Amino acid sequence: MTTVSPDTGVGPLLRDWRERRRISQLDLALRADSSARHISFIETGRSRPSEDMVLRLAEQLDIPVRERNALLVVAGYAPRYAQTPLDDPAMASVRDGLDRLLAGYEPYPALVVDGRYDVVAVNRGIALLMEGVAEELLTPPLNAMRITLHPAGLAPRIRNLAEWRADLLAQMERQIALVRSPELRTLYEEVAGYPVPERADRDADGRGTGRGRERTPSFALPLVIEHGGQVLSFIASIATFNTPMDVTVAELAIETFLPADRETAAYLRELLP
Repeated sequence: MTTVSPDTGVGPLLRDWRERRRISQLDLALRADSSARHISFIETGRSRPSEDMVLRLAEQLDIPVRERNALLVVAGYAPRYAQTPLDDPAMASVRDGLDRLLAGYEPYPALVVDGRYDVVAVNRGIALLMEGVAEELLTPPLNAMRITLHPAGLAPRIRNLAEWRADLLAQMERQIALVRSPELRTLYEEVAGYPVPERADRDADGRGTGRGRERTPSFALPLVIEHGGQVLSFIASIATFNTPMDVTVAELAIETFLPADRETAAYLRELLP
């Protein structure tokens, strides 16, 4: 949840978003069909923006849906976007679509997380990789960052943990800067404080060492992880919903792991036919 001080007006909040996006008042005015003078008046509190203007500026500044609701409340208007629980009957089509997508990606790993990195759904590929993870980490709500970076989770089996850990923490830092969530900040401080297993440095370049294994493609940072004595290599991608009108849907992310070599693909096809 985003925390907004009651003493903070909508003007300073909009100015902060504009500065973070590195957009001038003139550029924002042109994009929002307004004037630089009016934008200046809004930011300094000399003019109260209409509900439509708040939404237009939020759209041009690419402000997350949850934050748009916060801006509307601070400006004196009702929230515009609902936050429907994923288990609500109204979300049945979303759940069904996600389940079909995850199943269709098998045998390769894929999962869905929310804005706190809590796991919403996984497929058999992810379940396979999570074999051996401590039970304490598998008690709902499962959290993808804890499972990945905890010493009792996947961390000891990740061959390029130093690089992968740094990438995940940087991802969280960007998210915290975007949404200013105290819950996310607490999670970040927790996982950043986990001790790094000593064996994490044994294969620093992240390359597999199995016989016949090709070099991992260098176009993206791979996740190189052991399973059953086999070294597997994946390239991860993240997808979100386009133009969501619900906070819950807006914060869902679908992460898929594409095999980075033929050996990984063959291994998964053999175990998950």
